Amino acid sequence: MAVKKSTKPTTDNLKRCSWCGTDPLYTKYHDEEWGKTVHDDDVLFEFLVLESAQAGLSWITILRRRENYRKAFANFNVTKVAAMTAHDVERLMQDEGIIRNRLKITTTISNAQLFIAIQKEFGSFNKYLYSFMPDGKPINNQPGTIPVSTPISDAIAKDMKKRGFKFFGTTICYAYMQAVGMVNDHVVDCAFK
Repeated sequence: MAVKKSTKPTTDNLKRCSWCGTDPLYTKYHDEEWGKTVHDDDVLFEFLVLESAQAGLSWITILRRRENYRKAFANFNVTKVAAMTAHDVERLMQDEGIIRNRLKITTTISNAQLFIAIQKEFGSFNKYLYSFMPDGKPINNQPGTIPVSTPISDAIAKDMKKRGFKFFGTTICYAYMQAVGMVNDHVVDCAFK
């Protein structure tokens, strides 16, 4: 008896954006998360932590440590992170699973406190972010070069800096916008556009 082959499509032969290469962790991130619109404040906080940690490093470096960051920063629970103390900072400075940069660690805590302040002011961090977006909607970019910043990322980063956020300049902000689907920069022939 012949075994019927599955006609279920595989992701092995799909066209992707070239930046993700062939690393399985990178392709999984590209296929399942990058450019997908997120409105959940918990996920928005997670990416704020990760993108801020990434400043000056490659994204794959942070992706490979993502689960360690999850453990180190209370499963990205913004309230718990905001309540971390100097003792927690010292403990995290010994954690080899994350980037052990004191300023980035203390910034994660202060950014959590500022994130909560924005939630109180706007009702959610998501509402705050989308107040900068045209018609309050994500942007589906058309083919061309992918920018490293835009007037929108400039405006968000400037406002967040004024509020006290650190490690969130316009380039990090634009990468954040891509990560949480505020902009979709998949190339036009990418299967995940």
